[in-house]
Order: sequence, then structure tokens, then C-alpha cells
Amino acid sequence: MEQRAVGSFPLAPSHRAKLAAAGFQVAQEVLEVGPCDLSKEIGVSKQEALEILQIIKRDCRSNGASPAGEPGLIRKYTALELLEEEQTQGFIITFCSALDDALGGGMQLTKITEICGAPGVGKTQLCMQLAVDVQIPECFGGLAGEAVFLDTEGSFMVERVADMAAACIQHCRLIAEMHPEEDHQTALETFSLENILSHIYYFRCHDYVELLAQVYLLPDFLSEHSKVRLVVIDGVAFPFRHNFEDLSLRTRLLNGLAQQLISLANHHTLAVVLTNQMTTRIGQGHSSLVPALGESWGHAATIRLILHWGNKQRLATLYKSPSQKESTVPFCVTPHGFRDIQVPPPNLTPVENDTNPCKRPRVEQVEEH
Repeated sequence: MEQRAVGSFPLAPSHRAKLAAAGFQVAQEVLEVGPCDLSKEIGVSKQEALEILQIIKRDCRSNGASPAGEPGLIRKYTALELLEEEQTQGFIITFCSALDDALGGGMQLTKITEICGAPGVGKTQLCMQLAVDVQIPECFGGLAGEAVFLDTEGSFMVERVADMAAACIQHCRLIAEMHPEEDHQTALETFSLENILSHIYYFRCHDYVELLAQVYLLPDFLSEHSKVRLVVIDGVAFPFRHNFEDLSLRTRLLNGLAQQLISLANHHTLAVVLTNQMTTRIGQGHSSLVPALGESWGHAATIRLILHWGNKQRLATLYKSPSQKESTVPFCVTPHGFRDIQVPPPNLTPVENDTNPCKRPRVEQVEEH
């Protein structure tokens, strides 16, 4: 636990004075208080309280300390150990094999993956699919984990998740029929719709203060729910793009958020998946769509995936990855969830006549809301 004096942290003089006046002497005492309670006790806004907590935690880590009982952050590795650890980390599949291959296996644990794209392209659909897939039993190649879903836009649809869960259960049942091992049947007894829905922990965050506060409180929640292997923030840009006049404050808060998420991903061995909006960048004589929140935010995620449209087809481009090459793959959103494109057999020629018996039935695509 951190016994460092509060006065030694790079806080504003007025904040140090208010902390001292309220009786806070060491960092441990401050870190044990949530942002809302801290704002009341020392008489500052919630935003200022969040910034105080983030500065103290960040400064503790940079000096090798272990704030709030977290395990020590300074550890020596060899390159071989890092490679072995990287290879043993699990993945959360997306149910689109083309995308899983492009990602090297799926959404990797201990990494932050940012999914960018225009409205309706499938960002939320993918996040809901991951919240189901992370719970696939280990005997079927899954993680048997749980999910935390932070929703800032109100896009989460429990009925849609239920459809995806039912399709996932059916998929596992088909595998069990082809491979009737005893552990498959045992796993299916508890892999039910009710269990899947009960292990997605949903939080509705209406503004950036609620989002930052919830992320700050996640370590305690994750300590009590050790099976969580996925944290979703859908979406990260929305609360920071409205009614925010102090851009320097926004940058500081976003940097603190990124550091907290990196810490969560590593300490709790989970995947963090963020969705981000697109914005227009005006250049010399042309404009282009780029992820929101600026270039500095682009360094926050380990992996950046951009979903977009091409010739009326949904496409996913792996734009940034430390280990996989840049690539673009097609995908579709069906009533069953996030899936591969169904390609007609090569010996059949698609025609426009819907009555032709050789034409494959069209799969209805479900738009993201």
C-alpha cells in the first residue's frame, strides 16, 4: 500500500491544500475514496476529483509503487519470456473466421482493441457478439469467461444479445453432436441463455464523468468477478465530443483513461474493446474520414480495426497491429450475429431471377442501432 505523502504529488497547490484540510495525509487514504465521495469531502467538482485520483495513481506507477494494493508493476523479463507469454494469451473469437485470421486468432487478452467506423456499420454488433463469445466453454475452445459492457450511447440491445447467444449455444450443440465427448455434454448443461445473459455486466454511462468513475471503480469489481475476460466501452468518443470546451482537460482525462485501461487489461488478463466514431478531416483540397478524438488518442489502443463499406459490402480493415500485417476482410451481420460472408459455390452463376433454384437464399442483414 502506498504511504507516500499527498503533498509530494504533482497536484495543484489548491488541491493539495484542500486534501490536507480534509485530513488526507498519504496516498493510500485518497485512493481508498471514490471520485464522488472525494469531490464532496474536499469541495471540488467530480472532474477535479477524478483528475486528482488519476495523477496520484499514475505517479505511483511511474515510481514503481503499488497503489491501492495492486501487485508491483516493476518486473524484469527476458525476450524469451515475453514471447512465451504472448503466445499463451487467449483470444475471443468473433465468429467471423476471416476476421479472426486477420487478428491472429481473435481479440487478444491483455490488449486494447479499438473498433472504429461510421454509424450502422456493425461496431455494436461486434461488441455484443464478443460479450457472448467470451463465455464459450473451454472444451469448445473458448475462455469460459464473463463480460463487462459500458454503454455510453444506449446502443446495447438485450434482445439482440439473446439471439446471438441462442445461435452460439446451437453452434456448440452441433459440435457436441459431432464429437460426443462427455465434457462437451457437461459444459452444455450450464451453457444456457440465462447463464450467458447473467454474466454480461451492463453499465449505462450517461456522460464522461460517469464513464471515468466507472472505469476507476472497475478494479474492485474485477477483484470480485475474477472470471471477467472482456471489458467493452461502446463508445469511447461520444461523451467526450459534446459540451467539452476545455480541450486540454479532455486530453488529460483521455490519457488517464487509457492508462487505467492498459492497467486493467494486464493485471486482470482481459481484453479491452473500445468503439470509436469517425470524423471528417479537412486537408488541402480534399477531406477524409478518420477516427475521432485526435491523433494522440490513436496511441491508446494496441490494435485498431476500422469497419467500413465498400461496394455495398461491410469490410473490416486491420489498420494497426504490433504482430499482424494490415489487411481487409469482408463480413456480414446476420440474424444469428457477426459472421463470414456466405460465398456461392464456384460452379453456380448468380442471376437476378429470385425463382432460380440454384441461387442461394439472401441472408437478411441486421443494421446496428
